[in-house]
Amino acid sequence: MTTTIQKEKLFTGYQVFMIAMLAILQFTVILDFMVLSPLGAILLKELNMKTSQFGLVVSGYALSAGAAGIAAAGFADKFDRKKMLMLFYVGFIIGTVFCALATDFQSLLIARVVTGLFGGVIGSIGFAIITDLFKMEVRGRVMGFVQMAFSVSQILGIPVGIYLANQFGWHAPFWMIAGFSVIIGVVLFLYMKPVTDHLKIKSERNAFQHLQKTISNKSYVKAFAATTLLATGGFMIMPFASAFTTNNLGISIDSLPILYGVTGIFSMVAGPLIGKYSDKIGKYNIFFIGTILSMITMMIYCHLGVTPLWLLIVINIFMFAGITARIISSSALMTGIPSPQDRGAFMSINSAVQQTSGGIGSAIAGLIVVQTADGHIHNYDILGYVVLVAMIAALVMTYYVNKQVEEKNKNALKTSENQQKIAVG
Repeated sequence: MTTTIQKEKLFTGYQVFMIAMLAILQFTVILDFMVLSPLGAILLKELNMKTSQFGLVVSGYALSAGAAGIAAAGFADKFDRKKMLMLFYVGFIIGTVFCALATDFQSLLIARVVTGLFGGVIGSIGFAIITDLFKMEVRGRVMGFVQMAFSVSQILGIPVGIYLANQFGWHAPFWMIAGFSVIIGVVLFLYMKPVTDHLKIKSERNAFQHLQKTISNKSYVKAFAATTLLATGGFMIMPFASAFTTNNLGISIDSLPILYGVTGIFSMVAGPLIGKYSDKIGKYNIFFIGTILSMITMMIYCHLGVTPLWLLIVINIFMFAGITARIISSSALMTGIPSPQDRGAFMSINSAVQQTSGGIGSAIAGLIVVQTADGHIHNYDILGYVVLVAMIAALVMTYYVNKQVEEKNKNALKTSENQQKIAVG
């Protein structure tokens, strides 16, 4: 009976609503970015792009998102987080419409830059809201549900996006995302409450000083370094995955929805479980397990030749389980780093670091891999080794970030106990 009551009180009704809305919000933003990967094989052909140009399309979004994150960081803790969220989400929708209207490499690149300027900041605002609304002890669970957006985008978004692209052209997925995002934006505008508790902490810093102090904070620098390494791997491997899968592994474009859909279903089921156990056995422990699993399966994947669909699905399931574990555990861990008055700025800068390093990584990946006249992607194995080194380095750096969070929590607990003793005395 007691356990049941505790479970019921874990989240309030409004908190459940916010978890759902932030997850759906993330779904639209992640889908907008991820849909480029399966569309890569189509875009390379229809827009007559080189791999280096496609790498620029991917990195254009990331680099502009990074610049926007830095620019927004100084103001992130100065306003109601709901207003910040709505402003950037409207800009994201406009950028996505521009993508749907693009007709060549140049216009698509510009559209991705515009989308990145707004979309790249949305995740950091969402994480700041999570940090404001939820205690550290349950953030793993919250992140587990919110990061389900990554899996749902594979199950529903990417397969539907590919189907629409095959039936109506590659512009169609962007129209779908823009239309759905308008509905989500209206719901958020009507029912989300203002998030203003951080404004009660008075600060004499102006926007520039706030940005400078946050960037120069030594305890934050370790987290930014870990994020740099974390972002590099995903941004290097993912953009060329569909082209590698269809041209090198012998999987038809029509089979991609099955591949991504089945993989996404398993990732979606795994997400909440990973979040739950990251709260129970430790966020870094889950991150360690996820990294080892990712490294093993990624190296297998990058060295594959022509492969049966069923075997590729199995490999993808384990690879994305590892990736999901890394995303959820590291995201929850990062929320424990900043002080309340720095949360918005920290999350914005962290997002900027992630997007910028990822953008550089995807651009480098575009130079490493080469697509020949027959469509084959070469040097994907070399790319795998580069990502492997980044994953090992991220594992080491995140270890020190975890130690920092543990020390902060111990100090906070001691302070709380001392205050209680003084109150009782």
